[in-house]
Amino acid sequence: MGDVRAVNPFDGPVDADVRPPGSKSITNRALVCAGLAGGTSRLSGVLVADDTEAMLGCLADLGIVVRFDRSSRTAEIVGCRGRPPVPGALLDARQSGTTARFIAPVAALGHADVVVDGDDQLRRRPMSDILDALAGLGAVVTPMGEEGHLPFRLTANGLRGGTIGVAGDLSSQFLSGLLLAAPCMDDELRIDVTTPLVSRPYVDMTIDVMARFGAHTRIENAGSSIVVAPSGYRATSLAIEPDASAASYFFAAAAITGGRVRVDGLGASSTQGDLAFVDVLEQMGAQVRRNEDWTEVRGTGRLEGVTVDLSELSDTAQTLAAVAAFASGPTVVTGIGFIRRKETDRVAAVVTELRRLGIEATEDPDGFTIIPGPIEPGVVHTYDDHRMAMSFALIGLRTVGIGIADPDCVAKTYPEYWADLESIRPGTG
Repeated sequence: MGDVRAVNPFDGPVDADVRPPGSKSITNRALVCAGLAGGTSRLSGVLVADDTEAMLGCLADLGIVVRFDRSSRTAEIVGCRGRPPVPGALLDARQSGTTARFIAPVAALGHADVVVDGDDQLRRRPMSDILDALAGLGAVVTPMGEEGHLPFRLTANGLRGGTIGVAGDLSSQFLSGLLLAAPCMDDELRIDVTTPLVSRPYVDMTIDVMARFGAHTRIENAGSSIVVAPSGYRATSLAIEPDASAASYFFAAAAITGGRVRVDGLGASSTQGDLAFVDVLEQMGAQVRRNEDWTEVRGTGRLEGVTVDLSELSDTAQTLAAVAAFASGPTVVTGIGFIRRKETDRVAAVVTELRRLGIEATEDPDGFTIIPGPIEPGVVHTYDDHRMAMSFALIGLRTVGIGIADPDCVAKTYPEYWADLESIRPGTG
């Protein structure tokens, strides 16, 4: 189980203004667009974490010039004009599903004979949809292990475009990876989404970031078809806003402790779907205020259970589970069956760890049900899943005796999490 971090309860309501690090989702999408653009792009507010460093490393291994300053969180990317120059690379996505599913189409745009691999955890996650799509666009994919998984060899000389079908109910990352490469294909790409699309806000975010780099996309058939012109990308400068998934932990802390948290830089203009987590907290009894530049949650000392579909903000499901432990009635979360294929089976993990703390919880076909009650001390197993660690730590803000196993797993997306959580402790401001 490794190290265990004890979570010391807060002695009162939180009252803080915070700014979490930059959005992982926007960072990795912007890095891809900048890497494929013509000219030099400058990104500020870049997230410094394992997942984004995996993307930076893969781009550099493809021969794209990357100048990254960790201290200032800025990146200068000299784009390759849609043709990665270096074949023969070994692309290590580490634990980053986003990187693996984005970098494969990017590599196939060049004279590619590359190997894409990752950590053992990532090797267990499915890749078949993106690999089948690449084969349909002219690439040759050769498994080097279990078919449909990492590692694999990718041989290509550009992608031709055309019409392909992609399932939408497994992971929106497959669709986003193809969209990001599409402006640099030989011809127009039309993607027909063949099953209901989960996490649609992430696809909308992809299209928004692409547009900032000059790509042209149109939506047809009531949203079930996306068409991308072979326009290429132009270099740009982009400031990356804070991560809404990371912000959910601080919003939840306000609701759980009956306090106040304002997240600066994350307001009504955000394209991040996970910001809708505050709407769920509002349904549970918290008060929410918003403007263009910030969002604020105030706990009222009252939390009610809810029934909610989180299919479009699934990365907040574990955060909601922590809040639901303090509600006055049951919470039923639906629409998230697909998160069983994330870093771990997140449905099973949530239920198992809540039960470990004495809370009644059940696995449902597409989510879970939580019936709150007295919380017992215990050490939460995190399954090498950063979101398990960050979300279940919130239970310790009001409960004595909560420990988090393998706390360093937060480095995947939020290395400073423990320091930032401690910084909002009442009396430390």
